[in-house]
Amino acid sequence: MAKKQITSQFKIQAPGGQATPAPPIGPALGAHGVNPGQFIQQFNAATAQFNGKVVGCVITVYQDRSFEFEIKSPPAAVLLKDAAKIEKGSGVPNKDKVGKVTIDQLKALVEEKKGELTGHTEEANMRILAGTARSMGIEIDGEIGG
Repeated sequence: MAKKQITSQFKIQAPGGQATPAPPIGPALGAHGVNPGQFIQQFNAATAQFNGKVVGCVITVYQDRSFEFEIKSPPAAVLLKDAAKIEKGSGVPNKDKVGKVTIDQLKALVEEKKGELTGHTEEANMRILAGTARSMGIEIDGEIGG
């Protein structure tokens, strides 16, 4: 059997288990030749455990209009907001701190995003998430690698 010809590959972010074909998801899918109803049904079934938490998704569309998708873990900012129990990040992160996360919470987030972070060690990945937290106005309670 010949390998399928890829026509496009694109990324979207949608609430896990609760996506709808309404904008912005439906039009983005339609523009790439993906049947929105069919995709939404499969996506919601595959992401039901995330229950409304935003997740990333890479969609590969083939020439015969079939598609495959790969679910990514939620973005680091979403995970950090949940860990710090805040609604949104600070507008002025260098002055206004909006929450705190502990080193143990940071370790748990690194475990959750394991395959998607670019650091070579757990400590490096924790520093990556700590930088994201800092830019959101979230303080880190404790020392990384100390």
